[in-house]
Amino acid sequence: MMTRRTDTGLHNWRINPHSRWAFQNVREIIPTAQISASDTTPELKTDWVNFAALNFDCPSGQVSLPALAEFSDSDVIVVLHQGKLIYQWQAPYCDFLKPHIIFSISKSLTAIVAGMLTDQGILDCHLPVGYYLPGTRSCAYGDSTVQQVLDMTVSLDFEENYSDPQSEYMRYREATAWNPVDQNQPGPDLETFLYSLSKDRHSHGEVFAYRSPNTDLLGLLLERVTEVPLAQLYSDLLWHPLGMQTCGYVTLDRSGLARAAGGICLTALDLARVGQLFLDRGYAQGRQVVSENWIEDTCNNGSQSAWDKGNYKEKMPDGKYRNKWYQSGDADRTICARGIHGQLLYINPAREVVVARLSSHPDPLNDVTTVAMLQAFEKLAKEIG
Repeated sequence: MMTRRTDTGLHNWRINPHSRWAFQNVREIIPTAQISASDTTPELKTDWVNFAALNFDCPSGQVSLPALAEFSDSDVIVVLHQGKLIYQWQAPYCDFLKPHIIFSISKSLTAIVAGMLTDQGILDCHLPVGYYLPGTRSCAYGDSTVQQVLDMTVSLDFEENYSDPQSEYMRYREATAWNPVDQNQPGPDLETFLYSLSKDRHSHGEVFAYRSPNTDLLGLLLERVTEVPLAQLYSDLLWHPLGMQTCGYVTLDRSGLARAAGGICLTALDLARVGQLFLDRGYAQGRQVVSENWIEDTCNNGSQSAWDKGNYKEKMPDGKYRNKWYQSGDADRTICARGIHGQLLYINPAREVVVARLSSHPDPLNDVTTVAMLQAFEKLAKEIG
């Protein structure tokens, strides 16, 4: 296992090679809140499959699955079929049972919590955000609906730019406590930052525009509606009902607000359990955790016209986005959740396959390796199913 890099800190934790250690040790760099594991974790049955005879497309040619995993800077890969663990791989520097940051897959988990609260009648996604958060009425979010926040169709004057150190995105990361701040001029906390954002030129609901602050806004809203900290909501509504084996955690800003858009850390095996929830139509450990209606809505609905006007159309021509989950539009009705630096949760309902991949890829966005891994998972699913 990799020991701590003594020169790793807030200034470089997302930069290779520091990230290989940091992505499994986020709580040593950023304040966090624990997400408690379940007391009743069902034993996951195994039915190991040997994929040694399969080769996969890679820029360097046809390679084995472990070789592709290494090429793509994967840290851990877990494959489930019909709820059984059939394959697992980990890099030599990784601990399979140690929580790993999942970045924007956090958005997808937060959306499940919102779905549960909607099922319970606590949240109405058709209402404007300003109904729940009066402080947003003077910013971009006030007259957007909660559903538009879930679907990334909020009109928001904000650019998702991961590399420009002078961009508004860097000020956003300072607000989340992910970047160092000037101690003399620390800038706003996350809530204050969210309330400072203004509308773009188009109307809400017209265009799919991937903007991470939307999900931090959703996390804040869920805390205010329930009067329960987000880490506790994750524990009570996800970790315990799904039988999560390991305690997770979520990063906090300096005011204690959880980073719903990207701060959740958990193991690959527990992430795979989230995928299995979709295959089991919202059912886990003997009870309905989230309604089948919500699962069906997430897997099938969403605005096609908003997606077609958005900036992801070229990457997923037949896709859509609903409740912070991507629909592929393929014959198997595959859905997935994605995070920067290579995090991926792939769910194939037709083949009853779930693949969870955690990664420390040096680039926040790398379409070459993402496409290669998605194609590999599709080939795996077809081989298994």
